[in-house]
Amino acid sequence: MKEKLIMSGMRPTGRLHLGHLAGVVDNWLKFQNEGKCYFEVADWHSLTDRTDNSELQRNITEMTTDWLALGINPQKSTLFVQSLVPEHAELYTLFSMITPITWATHCPVFKDKTAGEDAIKNPSLGLLNYPVLQAADIALYKGTHVPVGEDQAPHVELSRKIIRRFNSLYGNIFPEPETILTKTPRIMGFDGRKMSKSLDNHLAPHHTQEELILRTGKMITDPQKIRKNDPGRPEICSVYAVQDVYNLNKRIVENECKSGARGCVACKKELAGVLYDMFEQFREKRAFYEARPQEVREILYEGSKTAREVAKKTIEEVRDAMKVKF
Repeated sequence: MKEKLIMSGMRPTGRLHLGHLAGVVDNWLKFQNEGKCYFEVADWHSLTDRTDNSELQRNITEMTTDWLALGINPQKSTLFVQSLVPEHAELYTLFSMITPITWATHCPVFKDKTAGEDAIKNPSLGLLNYPVLQAADIALYKGTHVPVGEDQAPHVELSRKIIRRFNSLYGNIFPEPETILTKTPRIMGFDGRKMSKSLDNHLAPHHTQEELILRTGKMITDPQKIRKNDPGRPEICSVYAVQDVYNLNKRIVENECKSGARGCVACKKELAGVLYDMFEQFREKRAFYEARPQEVREILYEGSKTAREVAKKTIEEVRDAMKVKF
């Protein structure tokens, strides 16, 4: 059986929240003990829907610090910055030459981002080609498995199509990557929309207890549970959705909600306490790395050197296969 090789990345747009943990990082922590892992700071991807990059370098350091504090281990996994490995751009260019325009325009993620009241106005070519760059990211390291959040699954499927087309044209160089989705359903923000830093509707491991109490207090619950004694429906409650992931006493919470023995205010306060206690070790480890920002950046520099050695070999294979090596 071929060795499992995990390839995944995250855009450095700020600090991590629970949506990132449940959607991506929890899987990373598991897989770094099961096989070779490449975890990418996808800084080029972060440029696809914004032009203000004033916080980019700070965000790279902050996000990586969160990774390390959560337990991502640079001794087990390769942590690297996309832009420090220029071979990503070369393979992206070559993949662009074989990707039909309709594949990109029909991608549901692009459609979602360019429609509705939150639509991106005048989307960039980079946003349209996001899945092509993602395909290059995965293929460059010959990734076999890609852990992503639910919203990124269509991108990975398009990556599979691009890689399949390349293999059919130029030889079987790349494995077709498998998508690994988290078992945790998508965690919604406290306003009922997708949890997001830009919407400021998120819960995060770095939040203080006071902030967690304030934010959980805004979460939407079962609209039919008006009074404490009213029986609730935890299956539709955003508070219980988070309790279900992080509270060891979730069955008690569920039963008391259904019976009317528990009110929503008490449930929210308990959730705030559970989250604060759960991430105590995270806060301690983060304080250690916060005091050593240069060490964090060195981890990325060293990981990028390792990643680039692999990327160079892959690009040589691609050039030979495509007959573009002069």
